[in-house]
Amino acid sequence: MFSTRINRRRAAAAVLGAALLVPLTACGKDDAKKPAADAAGTGASASPSAAAPKAANLTVLAASSLTDVFKAAGAAYEKANPGTKITFSFAGSQELAAQVKQGAPADALVTADTKTMDGLKAETNDPKVIAKNRLVIAAGKGNPFKIGSLKDLADTKIKVVLAAPEVPVGRYSKQILDAQKIEVKPVSQEPNVRAVLSKVELGEADAGLVYKTDANTAKDKVETVDIPDEQNAVASYPAASLKGSKNAEAAAAFVAWLSTPEAQTILQGAGFQQP
Repeated sequence: MFSTRINRRRAAAAVLGAALLVPLTACGKDDAKKPAADAAGTGASASPSAAAPKAANLTVLAASSLTDVFKAAGAAYEKANPGTKITFSFAGSQELAAQVKQGAPADALVTADTKTMDGLKAETNDPKVIAKNRLVIAAGKGNPFKIGSLKDLADTKIKVVLAAPEVPVGRYSKQILDAQKIEVKPVSQEPNVRAVLSKVELGEADAGLVYKTDANTAKDKVETVDIPDEQNAVASYPAASLKGSKNAEAAAAFVAWLSTPEAQTILQGAGFQQP
């Protein structure tokens, strides 16, 4: 009889203990589901994913040969990033470099050659080539002098205009002419590729050496004469954000975007080659 009472007491104690453990176990499961910071009572949640760059007004210095395509690229970027406004300043790469060294307020830079960009290492973050280009001969409408190759530019009857040698396109022009041992006496040397193209468009020159993409913008005003690859030069376009930018995050985001499929589609649609 005494043994039976003891067994009953033990069973009751076991039931009571199990009942007390249930809420404790439930609390443990709830805490396990919470982030560590919540369990500690701070109310903090897990680390958020990287946020999109803040909206900003960006000033981008860009080579003259990017004038048309960057207007389209800028519009696409602004659409994808509401609140961001991009203002482009186009000029010859050497002019842009001078502006950067003088401390002109800007956020990013894109030149038409790596040499110019390399000379600005103290002012730029790491650059990345975003496109490439090649030279062509732009002849007057109808190509009245029947220009068919580089050697034809040596004819003194043809008024040829080139970019100045300190300009990337001028440097490339001299490079390919020297390689073919062709002597050309230009009627003028211009500060950027668009000025060269304009001279031919207006009939102030019979021919000039320009980038293929520039000639594409004036198909109704000039005739394009291709230059064989083995006689040509490849122009590389590096882009970099500027260390002095007041919109560092937004500037870096735009430069990075230039290498995305969306931006590359716009660039290659305008005739630029992939990096």
